Amino acid sequence: MKIKDNNKIEQVLIRGVENIYPNREALEKVLKSGKKLRIYNGIDPTGKLHLGHLVVLKKLRQFQDLGHEVIVLIGDFTATIGDPTGKHTARKVLTRKQVLSYAKNYKKQIRKILDFNKSNVRFLHNEEWTNKLKPIDMLALASKFTVARLLERDMFQRRIKAGRDIHVHEFLYPIFQAYDAATMDVDMQIGGNDQTFNMLAGRTLMKKMKNKETFVLTTKLLVDPTGKKMGKTEGNIISLDESPKEMYGRIMSWPDTLISLGFELLTRIPMAEINKLMKSNANPKDIKARLAKEITTMYHSKKETESAEKEFNKIFKEKKLPTEIPEIRIKEKKINILDLLVKTKLVPSKSEAKRLILQKGVKIDGEVQKDWREVIEIKKGQIVQIGKRRFAKLT
Repeated sequence: MKIKDNNKIEQVLIRGVENIYPNREALEKVLKSGKKLRIYNGIDPTGKLHLGHLVVLKKLRQFQDLGHEVIVLIGDFTATIGDPTGKHTARKVLTRKQVLSYAKNYKKQIRKILDFNKSNVRFLHNEEWTNKLKPIDMLALASKFTVARLLERDMFQRRIKAGRDIHVHEFLYPIFQAYDAATMDVDMQIGGNDQTFNMLAGRTLMKKMKNKETFVLTTKLLVDPTGKKMGKTEGNIISLDESPKEMYGRIMSWPDTLISLGFELLTRIPMAEINKLMKSNANPKDIKARLAKEITTMYHSKKETESAEKEFNKIFKEKKLPTEIPEIRIKEKKINILDLLVKTKLVPSKSEAKRLILQKGVKIDGEVQKDWREVIEIKKGQIVQIGKRRFAKLT
């Protein structure tokens, strides 16, 4: 095997990887043998694709570049159940119409990460086979698992202690995900570390149904300094379809402690270069600017990214207003500030508006607003600002 291929294998086994089951050595041996694997990652369409998905998709791309077959499984059936992973209460059940609506642009966005010009990438939908299961099939499938094993899930244990319900359909989720692996007859599953339980269920089912050993590779999670996952539940996601300005600006708002992990998980920059950069005496803001530029360029043109960077610097370094500010027509001559913030669509609710005012995060014509009971006299051309990046001009 060429040294170049060995280096690629080493990177695919190390970079951004949390765990490998049964172990790294076993997977490394198979990869170096030249055997081509069938590998999949499942995505439930419960919302927009975001940077958390990018971590796993980049890992799939590494395997694709090594010549392995990669499958992106759209969980249009499992999404209607709702993955209980990390949930203190049951997820809201989604309709099939909602699920398909979320999945509409997935392929277009994933195309920017995986190489669709190669024949070793496929898109499948688990509704195609799961909905064909008869009651007798489901009983046979469920018999491969025990209640005790399913109850081991940490979130279920927390619910039991808190006296919260665990619904039967939530028990079924890992069983159906395991059935996906068996149906596609995969050799390996890839997913975030929070998906370990579900993926190991698939590994167990493959042993029982097909007497086949499979691999599970879990990636590190993109977490904020408090340890919270960057995702839909925490409300801190950066969607892959964000505008260049929003994507660049939101990455620049990350704490410095997230920079190194961001480079490792979300960019193609070699680890040696990343380590050198992080050990340098460069200003953290300049390093973060490179991170923001690298990520934004994956989904937008170089010209759009440079424009976003220029706009960001104009607002934050030069303390100037953005070039373009959305104009909002307010009919009232006087209006309570909470109502004003909601009508400008800068905040989703009055409670959020009140919270931001109490935190001194609201300005009108550059003046910090301190009283959420304040009645504002509307004047044409007034600039309403939330935080450092959200603006509206009143007309």
